[in-house]
Amino acid sequence: MKPKVLANGLIFSNGFRFKGSVVIEDYLITRVDVGYTNLAEIPAENYDVIDCEGKMIFPGVIDEHVHFREPGMTEKGDIMTESRAAVAGGVTSFFDMPNTTPQTTTLEAWEAKMARAAEASAANYAFFLGVSNDNLDEILSADYTRIPGVKLFMGSSTGGMLVNRDEIIRRLFSSFPYVIACHAESEDVIASNKARMLLQYPEGIPVGLHSSLRSREACLEATHKAVALARETGARLHVMHLTTAEELQFFEPGDVASKRITAETCPHYLCFTEDSVAATGGLTKCNPAIKGESDRRALLRAITEGRIDVIATDHAPHLLANKLGGNALTTASGMPSVQFALPVMLQLTRKGFFTIEDVVEKMSGAPSRLYRMSRRGYVRPHYVADLVVIDPDADYVIRREDVLSSCGWSPYEGMRLNFKVEQTWVNGQPAYVNGKFTGKQTPLALRFDI
Repeated sequence: MKPKVLANGLIFSNGFRFKGSVVIEDYLITRVDVGYTNLAEIPAENYDVIDCEGKMIFPGVIDEHVHFREPGMTEKGDIMTESRAAVAGGVTSFFDMPNTTPQTTTLEAWEAKMARAAEASAANYAFFLGVSNDNLDEILSADYTRIPGVKLFMGSSTGGMLVNRDEIIRRLFSSFPYVIACHAESEDVIASNKARMLLQYPEGIPVGLHSSLRSREACLEATHKAVALARETGARLHVMHLTTAEELQFFEPGDVASKRITAETCPHYLCFTEDSVAATGGLTKCNPAIKGESDRRALLRAITEGRIDVIATDHAPHLLANKLGGNALTTASGMPSVQFALPVMLQLTRKGFFTIEDVVEKMSGAPSRLYRMSRRGYVRPHYVADLVVIDPDADYVIRREDVLSSCGWSPYEGMRLNFKVEQTWVNGQPAYVNGKFTGKQTPLALRFDI
């Protein structure tokens, strides 16, 4: 098989951009050439050349927070359908969450997911182990060269995996040396809000009041508790889906690799406000709840400040029947995002909130360093050729009929974008080109350095 050349694209990696070409042999990048390459001078008998003039070349997105719903909820999505949607969106690697049915709280359940992904996934894959009130010994015995970390629910969400025993949380923080990915909401605050609001709305709390039910106080209290415990014990804490301006005080600017406490946010918290929940009939309802415009602005600033380390999707598909017509307690929380997250984030650069380099760092480089991933997340020689080619001059509107997730809808429908995923390369093979899957499916189980 001849080496392949992605020629004359605008390459983004390591915080820089430059005109150049990427040479791929087997599954690796073997060379990154700076400057213009005359295509006529590349011998066709030796190389397959892909002309990327006018296009951008990124490292593949590493989405460290998805819910692909398999096993147990495959009517909403499964590993095959959602990983294909991911690849169409430039996501070459994903980490799936444990709140499936059965929950991924045992090594047996984790092995079953790994086996299924080896058969069905279109992208590179990894699966978190979930913390429960009674599985800490099994968690501590697992192999974290194959597992990115553990997921701790300090606050109930889809799947009923709330850990509410302080002694378990403290023991986890004191003894677990790898990434503790945390959903931080105070269950006590939410329960108090619920009791008070049901007195006012006995027929059902309106869906538009979801951010009052799962309030900023719930987020602030739980995040403060988690960060304080991590500082006391030295735990490696990663707080997921940050939503409020106040929580940002707990996170320091700086390089993700040098931190013990890091933070993630998601595109929907950067694009929508709490008003969108009522306006969409519940489509943008999620946990933690989307907050106000001032919070959205603060999160956008935190990306350039370095207080937000990672942008992930929290991709969580639900059928429209579970999203529309309910109230704040009955409408399903979560939304699909993997297919359009990268183009949406790039579109925000046109508004001056942050740079394209920031997007590449937060969605590719930083996840790679945070989770100790070997040779992924950058366009560098000797790194795995997980790559995305972007057309920056497209003009299109996201339509429902374009959605590949099984749930069949997107919260970004109707949004006009200029950035479009033209090609996605997974482990050195073109998996998705010009709107079509090539059938070259070469995913690998992800590995982590410890």
